[in-house]
Amino acid sequence: MPAFMQPLVSLNQHNIALLFSNYLNSQAISSRVEKDPQGFVVLCQSEHLAQAKILFDAFIEEPFADKYQHAAWQQGEITDVVSNGDSFTKQFKTQFLAHAGVVTLSVFVLCWLVFLFSIFGFARPIFDQLQFFQQLSIKALITEPWRLLGPAFFHFSWLHIVFNSMWWWQLGGEIEKKLSKNTLLNVFLITAIASNLGQYLVSGADFGGLSGVVYGLVGFIWWLGWLAPDKGLNLPKPLIGILLFWMLLGFMEILPMNMANTAHLLGLVSGCLLALFYAKQ
Repeated sequence: MPAFMQPLVSLNQHNIALLFSNYLNSQAISSRVEKDPQGFVVLCQSEHLAQAKILFDAFIEEPFADKYQHAAWQQGEITDVVSNGDSFTKQFKTQFLAHAGVVTLSVFVLCWLVFLFSIFGFARPIFDQLQFFQQLSIKALITEPWRLLGPAFFHFSWLHIVFNSMWWWQLGGEIEKKLSKNTLLNVFLITAIASNLGQYLVSGADFGGLSGVVYGLVGFIWWLGWLAPDKGLNLPKPLIGILLFWMLLGFMEILPMNMANTAHLLGLVSGCLLALFYAKQ
C-alpha cells in the first residue's frame, strides 16, 4: 500500500466500511477500503490518522445518521454490500427507515400497495378510481378532488414502480430530513398537481406514475442547493445531467417506452419555482 496510507479500522461489513470511507473523503481525508482475511480495512492518510479515529468513534455510535448517508450520495458511490442473511436484512431496514420520514414512507407504501393490488387483477378498477378527470370542470374538482393527485400513485410495470419509488425515497427523504415533513408534503402536492394537469392538457387522462413528482424533487433540490446551500440540500452534477438527458430522450421519442414527457417537464419547472420560494425563507 502507498506509504502515506495507514490502516485505521477493520470492519466485517463492506457497506459500513464504504460508508465511513466516503465520509472521510467528504471531510478532505483521503481514504479507501481494502479486503483482508478479517474483513474490510479502512485506510486513510497517516497525517490525519488521529482525526480519523475521532471521527470513527462518532460514526460507529450512529452509522446510519443522515450526514454519513449524504456524504455517500455526494461521492456517487455504489455500495457492493457483502453480508449475510439476518444481519443484512436488519441493516437494510435500519438504513431504509433512517433515511425516510412519515411523508416519504406514506407515499412510498401507497404506491407499492396500489401496484401490488394492480398486478393481482385489480388494475382496471384501481386505475378508474385514480385516473385524472376525463372532463375537467368545477363540479368534477368538488366531487372527486383526489383525481388531481391520483395518477401519481399508479404505475404500469415493475421497472416503472422501482425507478420512481426509489428516487422518491432518496430525494424525498433528503427533503423531509433536512427541512420538514410539511415542506416535502407541499412539494409533493404542487408538483403532482402541476405535472398531472399539464400531461392531461397535452395527452388526455390515460397516464400515471410518480415521475413528474420525482422530477419536481430534482428541480427543488437542484435549485435550492444552488440558491441556498446553507439548507444542506444538493445533487451531484452528473446525476442532474443524467436525469435531464433522460428527459430529453423522452421528448425525442426514441426510447422503447411511452413517457409522460410533459409531466416530467412541468414537475421539474414547478420544483425549481418552489425552490425560489423556499430559498427566501
